Amino acid sequence: MSASQPSRPGQSPDTAPTLLVKIFGKDRPGITAGLFDTLAAYSVDVVDIEQVVTRGRIVLCALVTEPTVSTSGELRATVHSWADSLSLQAEIISGTGDNRPRGSGRSHVTVLGHPLTAESTAAIAATITGTGGNIDRVFRLAKYPVTAVEFAVSGTETEALRTALALEAAELGIDVAVVSAGLHRRAQRLVVMDVDSTLIQDEVIELFAAHAGCEDQVAEVTAQAMRGELDFEQSLHARVALLAGLDADVVDKVRQEVRLTPGARTLIRTLKRLGYQVGVVSGGFTQVTDDLQERLGLDFASANTLEIVDGRLTGRVVGEIVDRAGKARLLRRFAAEAGVPLAQTVAIGDGANDLDMLNAAGLGVAFNAKPVVRKAADTAVNVPFLDTVLYLLGITREEVEAADGLAE
Repeated sequence: MSASQPSRPGQSPDTAPTLLVKIFGKDRPGITAGLFDTLAAYSVDVVDIEQVVTRGRIVLCALVTEPTVSTSGELRATVHSWADSLSLQAEIISGTGDNRPRGSGRSHVTVLGHPLTAESTAAIAATITGTGGNIDRVFRLAKYPVTAVEFAVSGTETEALRTALALEAAELGIDVAVVSAGLHRRAQRLVVMDVDSTLIQDEVIELFAAHAGCEDQVAEVTAQAMRGELDFEQSLHARVALLAGLDADVVDKVRQEVRLTPGARTLIRTLKRLGYQVGVVSGGFTQVTDDLQERLGLDFASANTLEIVDGRLTGRVVGEIVDRAGKARLLRRFAAEAGVPLAQTVAIGDGANDLDMLNAAGLGVAFNAKPVVRKAADTAVNVPFLDTVLYLLGITREEVEAADGLAE
């Protein structure tokens, strides 16, 4: 056979003749190898390949240079004959050059649905188009505990796309995360999260208050602080004062009462197995976070410390106060100790006192957060599964399961 001619003399690769070979049908082992074995006889060069398998049906597309005119018809006949022998369909389309260049401004759009409806998907796609973006590729990241789908988008700036999709997501009641494309997405090697109502389902001080019989008073002050209506440090001292006189044995009882958020163990276990470092910062208490650090294998943990004298809580805290500014300061400290640039960190939180930390991190994630936090964060997750944060990092459910398998 004559060698292929990707371009004629004086002809640029963009205008060189190419063939788009499309194969459809029931998937089975050997289809991809078989197609390229067939094409190899005509000495064509491979320009691009895409393959998708959905519910056992394959769509395989190969963009190849067109062979000489004398053998082009023979190639077409041979590919159709090979496809027929496997009960597959083939389509071959003549054209010129490669795919058109992707537009500037590239983003990953992750959509989380529980379930993900056709209406929501249509609205998201239309919004992307409305901002001037083009959907280059769509890929499912997970089918449980939520359906997570990622759109690779080009042609529009990330911030403009994030703003438009945030409004649409609020209307649809789904979660949409928009992050810039690039190597830095996979390089975010430190994850720091809040504890109360993020890593765990509880507010620790309310667990202590239940044993002191003052939960109603503490809950009200906590709610005001989380809404940003009260100074955190003042509210902390006011709430802790209500615990004065409690027997120190209550610490062990509270530790046993703490409930991890669904997906918390999976999130931390997967991140650790993939080489991430993980930490927590809390406006709660070291009496609980130290236990969580040991149980979960966390790399970093910092919180306030309840003072205990003669076996009883004094109603005071000792040491540096971990408040809104303190959380951001600790994020920077953890990043420095881990040797990770701040731009490659992820912070997760739900309350107003997490805002500085979320804004300081390379990616700030509002998890089932208050409205003020959802508006300020880079992205929001409103499903009750903490491990869905993995999908925002481009980690698939299959990779989560593979990481689990490596440890068995």
